[in-house]
Amino acid sequence: MRHSFFVAPTGYGTGLTSVCLGLLNALDKLGLKLSFCKPIEQHQSNTVNDPSLNFVNVIQDITPPKPIKLSIAQKMMADGKEDDLMEMVVDICQKASQSADILILEGLVPQENSPFIHRINAKIATTLDSQIILVAAQNQLNEQEVANQINITANAYCGKNRGQILGYVLNKVGAQVQTQDAVLPIDSELIQNVPTDIELKGLDLKCIGKIPFTPSLLAPRVSDVVNHLNCQVINDTANLQRRITNVTICARSVHNMLDSLKAGTLVITPGDRDDILLVSCMAALNGIQLAGILLTGGYKPDSDLYNLCLQAINTGLPILLADTNTYNTAKKLDEIESSVPVDDVQRMQTVMNQVSESLDIDWLAEKVNADRNFKLSPAAFRHHLIESARRQVKRIVLPEGEEIRTIQAAIICAEKNIASCVLLGDKDKIKLVADSLSLQIPNQVEIIKPETIAPKFVPQLQEMRKHKNMTEQQAQELLEDPVVLGTMMLALGQVDGLVSGAVNTTANTIRPALQLIKTKPDTSLVSSIFFMCLPEQVVIYGDCAVNPDPTAEQLAEIAIQSGDSAIAFGIEPKIAMISYSTGSSGGGADVDKVIKATELAKQKRPDLLIDGPLQYDAASVKSVAESKAPNSPVAGQANVFVFPDLNTGNTTYKAVQRSANLVSIGPMLQGLNKPVNDLSRGALVDDIVYTIALTAIQAQ
Repeated sequence: MRHSFFVAPTGYGTGLTSVCLGLLNALDKLGLKLSFCKPIEQHQSNTVNDPSLNFVNVIQDITPPKPIKLSIAQKMMADGKEDDLMEMVVDICQKASQSADILILEGLVPQENSPFIHRINAKIATTLDSQIILVAAQNQLNEQEVANQINITANAYCGKNRGQILGYVLNKVGAQVQTQDAVLPIDSELIQNVPTDIELKGLDLKCIGKIPFTPSLLAPRVSDVVNHLNCQVINDTANLQRRITNVTICARSVHNMLDSLKAGTLVITPGDRDDILLVSCMAALNGIQLAGILLTGGYKPDSDLYNLCLQAINTGLPILLADTNTYNTAKKLDEIESSVPVDDVQRMQTVMNQVSESLDIDWLAEKVNADRNFKLSPAAFRHHLIESARRQVKRIVLPEGEEIRTIQAAIICAEKNIASCVLLGDKDKIKLVADSLSLQIPNQVEIIKPETIAPKFVPQLQEMRKHKNMTEQQAQELLEDPVVLGTMMLALGQVDGLVSGAVNTTANTIRPALQLIKTKPDTSLVSSIFFMCLPEQVVIYGDCAVNPDPTAEQLAEIAIQSGDSAIAFGIEPKIAMISYSTGSSGGGADVDKVIKATELAKQKRPDLLIDGPLQYDAASVKSVAESKAPNSPVAGQANVFVFPDLNTGNTTYKAVQRSANLVSIGPMLQGLNKPVNDLSRGALVDDIVYTIALTAIQAQ
């Protein structure tokens, strides 16, 4: 361990855990080997792990040692056994930090009836000689009050000699616009107008980051509300993972409550208001993804009414039933905790990303004297993707412009300056989808109605396909397909790349590209790779999406393409040609193909590190490699895996992805003159964003 950071709060409600995990995420982007420790546990449950430890384990794949219970630590302090307690803390931290570059330590949060909290924090930081990062939150404080709180805490730790304090992180900037501390209801108008800056005077400490108050990050799931209110879920089809970003209490006439029916809204209404239930279900059928409907007073809809609403209910719309009246139900809901539940990994991941993006990573790197990319972790790789795409913002066409995930991805790319996206589709339909999600389409997202531009491409398409004797009528019909239209835009240089596949099949995405974009002059085929984000590093799998049964020559070309792609994305390639045999341990036509492909690839590209045939375990596991292929320059350390056929590659990538519950980015197509990339039809919004970033980088 080269460094340790002790992260401590300046008061109540600072979001200490979120900042700790966000700091961990930010440093992970630097490619550092990290560890995490919470020496003393404040969590009261005997059956559930402390949330910090759970999130670190699930999200960062770090398993911290078991902490000391707060009650034990307090008793030892009271009994004068402070030194014994610190010995226990040092032992825990040493176990946590083995072979790590940096150890992040989470301190204790002040709470009522818990003496010694501040003293324990200060003692741990001093004992471990850790640099201290203070976490403050604006909450309801004005600028001077926040500055005073930071100064008082800093003096308590170090007096006037503040060398041990690295700086401070200011959380929840703009929180004063909220008139109350409650998570719900959230006024959606405030979300757009939160101040994102604050100037603190009278501080001689470095501000490491200012994290804006973002109400949407407080959004609980419907399941959290069910647990909090102990209410009943009427329908088996309910999607309890929906987020609640707004609450509306409907006791008005239908006309006067229509404007409150927005995506993410929980509608609370007396259970006997059949009219409100009906109009809410109509909204759901029109594509507005309400968080749910909470019926109060114990009134359950009768079977005829329920059956009338069944089509809307079967979209996943949760129908909840509370026995209490509307006033008491809303009052209790107002008391739901803002902390992230221990099982809500998705929300914590979002919080971590926001915190890490708000921190001054370059300054932190200088402070720890960090050389970047000790390992290309998933976080480091994703960070590299986004930063690389931002260097030259490219114009990417999205033919499936009316598809909900595609619209969300285009908005994110505009907000993060990843790419300038062109949505092909009807502007009114796209705006309706965005409105249903309470999203605004930025000016950087261009919307083009295909019918308005398709006619001008007819002559060019006929010319490009004249060897097929394409008629004007055939060209017009082909250009009715947005993928073909988008591919023509790319072929003629009007855009820099194309991403499709959220709705279309792989064949529908690739076929126009092969016909119109064609392969590079020195390339005979198009292949694909996936970036597999394993817990410790990112590796490449190829080809898992395009070529069913490549010849030895084609397999060699896939290996070379995959190696070049690895270099382009910051990975030093060590290419393993995968087979069911390692070396000469087995025989047969399949093994012979891999042997020949390996020889051809080495001859064509002696600068690339390639070896095979290798079994997967020999390629990836050092101990296996030592016995099966001791003289191989690749075995045990491969990071590019080339599979002998599509059956093997596609099966392996899906098995690894699903069994290990990891992120895979791709498929990314290789060998085309201009970048075209395919999506899985089950792609998440983040998958589309990263694929757009990949495409933008290929276009640079």
